[in-house]
Amino acid sequence: MINPGMPNYEIPAEFRRLAEQNVEQARKAFTGFLDAANKAVEVFGGSTPLPGAGEVTRRTLAYAEQNVTAAFDLAQKLVQARDVNEALKHQSDYLHAQVASLQEQLKDFTAAVDKVREDVTGGSTPTGRNGSGKGPTGPGTGAPGKAV
Repeated sequence: MINPGMPNYEIPAEFRRLAEQNVEQARKAFTGFLDAANKAVEVFGGSTPLPGAGEVTRRTLAYAEQNVTAAFDLAQKLVQARDVNEALKHQSDYLHAQVASLQEQLKDFTAAVDKVREDVTGGSTPTGRNGSGKGPTGPGTGAPGKAV
């Protein structure tokens, strides 16, 4: 789709090839980093004092992998785009998909953290130390309250 008001910029083939190689190298480097991080979680994940924290860490790494993979996929598409309009369409599609993905990740992550909180607190909701839901009050807390 050519927009008559837009200048038509041609990306030289050598530049495109170099950009594709750089994207692929970055993808491989990130994959290596992620593999190492996942191995570390496997080794140390069970040694955390918080039950379920290892699962939250694994989910966090999975989200990072999803998000970075989507960014690399976008970069690959941008490098291969024939014109500015195609690049803008790829960018728009990426942003829409990422917003939806991040919303799902936030719901999932919140549920996982809530489960850890329930496991740690025995199912009670966090209300602060004074039962008000507003955190601690009184002398030494920096908040007004009654001295005990």
